[in-house]
Amino acid sequence: MIDIIFEPLRFGFMRTSFLVAILVSIACSTIGVYVVYRRMAFIGDALAHTVLPGLVVAYLVGINMFAGALVAGLASSLAIGRITQNKSVSEDTAIGIVFAGMFALGIFLMSRTGSFRELSHMLFGNILGIPDSMLIWIALIAISIPLFLFLLHKELELTSYDPSHAEVIGLRVDTVRYILLILLALTIVTTISAVGVVLTSALIITPAAAASLLTRRLVPMMVLSTVFGATSGILGLYASYYFNAASGAAIVLVCTAIFAVCALIEWAMRDRVNLKRSAA
Repeated sequence: MIDIIFEPLRFGFMRTSFLVAILVSIACSTIGVYVVYRRMAFIGDALAHTVLPGLVVAYLVGINMFAGALVAGLASSLAIGRITQNKSVSEDTAIGIVFAGMFALGIFLMSRTGSFRELSHMLFGNILGIPDSMLIWIALIAISIPLFLFLLHKELELTSYDPSHAEVIGLRVDTVRYILLILLALTIVTTISAVGVVLTSALIITPAAAASLLTRRLVPMMVLSTVFGATSGILGLYASYYFNAASGAAIVLVCTAIFAVCALIEWAMRDRVNLKRSAA
């Protein structure tokens, strides 16, 4: 048993991968709580796909692809926020328009490059090949995201619970939402390095959704979400190593399994409460 645990740690790239998995999980799981709580799951998935044209343009120009992804992600989040600000277009409609347009642009540019193999690791992730320079960026984001969420937790909590009341007492609801969208874009761009464009939204949404089944209080939900996310990253990498499978997919599968277990626990707890009420 001990050999199974320590065998992958003999390799430097695996130690780096475990560290990246934990750091990315912290960032995703904390902001994921607000994404789930504010019913923004669709926007998380959309932003993950809107970075594609930024990746392709950066590749064609010859600059850092994550810089291109960051620009595309921030531009998309600000565009969604701007379109929905005057309430003339519903949020899901704005997300659908920006998502479809940006993703189509990315596919169009990819079809013109003829270098899908070079870009495939951005679509599906390459956590086993992350350089040290990228590790510093990931660590910075993993620390910054929870810090900003902590500093803004009162504003985020109030605008999540009752945005109308927040406006009455003088909070700038749109500004808070813009900040959350920017933080979400930063998280997504960072997570792409680990699990790719396709699976990023799952790593943000699933641990938080699993935690929401067990508690509705924000702080315990955030703690549980972080634990579930980190556990998924670690167990997913072990599964990837021993089954010689794609690491990003393995991590998300563990996330999904944890959600299924939490759903069963929530169902059992609800059933027990119903039985007690019936007996009373």
